[in-house]
This record gives sequence, structure tokens and C-alpha cells, in this order.
Amino acid sequence: MIIVDNALRAREEEGRPIRVGLIGAGFMAQGLANQIVNSVPGMELAAVYGRRLERAIDAVRYAGRDDVETVTTQDELEDAVRAGRPAATDDPYLLCRSEQIDAIVDVTGSVDFGARVALEAFEHGTHVIAMNAEVDATLGPILHAYAGKHGVLFSACDGDEPSLQMNLVRWVQGLGLVPRVVGNVKGLQDPYRNPDTQREFAEKWGQNPAMVTSFADGSKISFEQTIVANATGFKVLNRGMSRGVSFDGSPLDLPSLYDVDEVRELGGIVDYTVGPSAVKVFCLAEHPDPKQQHYLSLYKMGDGPLYPFWIPYHLPHFEAPNAIARVVLFGDSTAPPLGGPVVEVCAVAKRELKAGEALDEYGMFMTYGEAVNADEMCDRRYLPEGLVEGCTLRRDVAQDEVLTYDDVDLPADRVADRLRAEQYRHFRGETWLEERLLVAA
Repeated sequence: MIIVDNALRAREEEGRPIRVGLIGAGFMAQGLANQIVNSVPGMELAAVYGRRLERAIDAVRYAGRDDVETVTTQDELEDAVRAGRPAATDDPYLLCRSEQIDAIVDVTGSVDFGARVALEAFEHGTHVIAMNAEVDATLGPILHAYAGKHGVLFSACDGDEPSLQMNLVRWVQGLGLVPRVVGNVKGLQDPYRNPDTQREFAEKWGQNPAMVTSFADGSKISFEQTIVANATGFKVLNRGMSRGVSFDGSPLDLPSLYDVDEVRELGGIVDYTVGPSAVKVFCLAEHPDPKQQHYLSLYKMGDGPLYPFWIPYHLPHFEAPNAIARVVLFGDSTAPPLGGPVVEVCAVAKRELKAGEALDEYGMFMTYGEAVNADEMCDRRYLPEGLVEGCTLRRDVAQDEVLTYDDVDLPADRVADRLRAEQYRHFRGETWLEERLLVAA
């Protein structure tokens, strides 16, 4: 966003930097901390929360700030921020309640915890930027509604694929074209991957094996494309999208993968491809004006009716400060839902599951996620992949079978379950999930 750089420099010259708190202290959080401290004028790292305090301290020091101050109370946090010293804490709600922090960035990937943090921040008038596709895909519409009630924003994060795609969609629309396919590209797709198979790669790069597994088994891309679907109103052609159609051609050949009449009938679709490619995200769009079609052909964009536009890279923590600045300075959320869910992510058995087993989290050994249209998700009462952890199976489930709410007993007292039930009631008038939670209580 070209306008953001000048706006941030102005804040730097005024001595009024945007003060940012990070919820999370893992691989991506330390990269973002380093970016804010060393490469972003007009922005200041105010505080970092880590479940383990030493990780929060390390994230600040990784950015070159050895003056990190450990805090345990609200007053201690406020004093540190006022003095310009980055704070580290194992209490996330100190950041949410701070009168001086302008925005917090959720870098955790946890759905229930992410929802709790967001609600607390909204209550105290603080914006939330989610580098947490899982909470956004599972609860984004209702969290946006809550943010709006409090006059703040809940936003996806520049650099992550959903915002990258939405930036491209907005740009293409600004040219006068009509987007029909919005796509993501990944190098590997195997729903049966698990932390053991991905451990070597994760350790090489200092990442969490479970998070890396969610990239490989299709869960992460399902969460990401759900956010894009909800922001565009587009659907998926089938549960699981195209399940990763292989593609290693020229970006100009991407339109050949799709039937234009089929995608037009749905208004538009989200999808993904698999394979080595010069493309990271893409948008296929058509132009209603034959005169402009002539120019697009002249400019070597193909012969239509779908014209390809693409971005060859994504740089998550490098670009994340752009989203922070867009939210705080311009009131611009990067991938807001149009309303209620259009697409959701259902849980599918990664192996044969037995009655009585407690499900582990996404990116682990027991389930993977697939994007599915919200009508099917609701009508068949599918269990969301973002909320599988801690659910206990009532029956045996076959490999590759979609799990439903009828198949499990839910953990007690999860805020995320309440919010999801409210999301169904608020946007769809559906009350069955609320009734289920009342019976369980």
C-alpha cells in the first residue's frame, strides 16, 4: 500500500508512533517484532505476550531490544510503554486492556484463545489484526460484528495469503474487471501428513511441526480460502475445492483450468492449485466491455474471457505492518466478511478414529480440514476443524469421513463454541447449535 509509507513517516516525524502489542512469541512473532523495531518508521513494539515468559523476552531481544522489561501488572505495562521500553509478559490481557497500545496482533493460531483475546481487546477499544487464519475462518463474521459494536476493527494481515488475494481482487476490480476465480498456490498437498512426517522440515526452519503439518495436509489453505470466500461472497465448487489440481504452467494458462460458465453461475469461486509455480496467488477476471477486451489482448493478457492476474510471492511478517497501519490510520480492514459465512472449514478424519478418543488439534494426527460451502456445513452439522481439539468421539469414524456435531461431545466452557452458535443465529437464524450447547450445559 503505497500511501501507508508516507503516513507512517508522518507519524514518526510527529513523535506519535503506532504502538503495537504481539499476542504470541513464536517463529512468526519474532520475525514481526524484528520488522517493526528495525524497518518500520512510525511504529513501535510496545509489548509481547508469550505463554512462556522467556519466549516473549527472547522475541524482543531477537529484534535487538535488550531493554525489554518483564511486567506482571497493568501499571507496570503502562509505565514501560510510556517510557518507550518494550514489555514482556505471560498475561495476554494486559496488552488487551492497555490504554496506550493502539493495536494488537494475534500471532497464535489458536481459535478459542484468539477469540477470548479479541473480545477483551474490543471491550477496551483496541483494534485486532489476526495473523491467525484459524480464528478468522471459524469465527470471523461474528468477531467483526463485535468489533463494530465497540468502534474498532478486526482485520486479517497483509502478507498472509487472504489479504494478499484481497489486495489483488480490489486492484483488479479497480481496473473495471469482474473477478471470477480467486486462487492460492501451494507446493504440497497430502491430507495424511502429521507432525512426525513434517518434523525435519519444521526443525530446519525453527517452526512448529503442527503448524507446518497444517500447511501440508490442506487445513491451512482451507482456512485461508474460507476468509477470501467470506470477503468476496464466492463459493467452492466442491467440498475440498479442487483438492489441489496439479499445475506447473504459465500463469497465462491458469484460465484453462476453469469453465467460465460454471464459475459465473456461482458468482465466483475460491480455489487452489498445487505444484512448483511462478505464482503464489491469482485472480481470474473477465471484462464486460469488448473494447477493453481488445486492449487486454493487445497487452498480452490472453484472449479471455478470463484474464489472469497474479502475485509471485508472499512475505507475511514483512508486510504485516501495512495491515496494522491500514487499520489504525485509515480504518481499512484487509479482508472483512461481507456478512455471515459463505464457506467454512469442516473436520475430516485423517485416520480411522475410535469411540472414546479425544481429538487432537488441527495440524496433528487425527483430522484435516476442508473448505465447504456454508449451506452444506450447517445443514449437515459438520464439526469445524478449528474447534476439534478436546472433542470426545461418541462413535467410530472412518478415514476421510467428515465429522459432525452428533459424533462428538464438546469440551466444557469454550467461548469459541458460544460465539459460533451466536454466529449461526445472527447470520442464518439457525438455533440448533445454541440448543445443543444448552443441553450439554
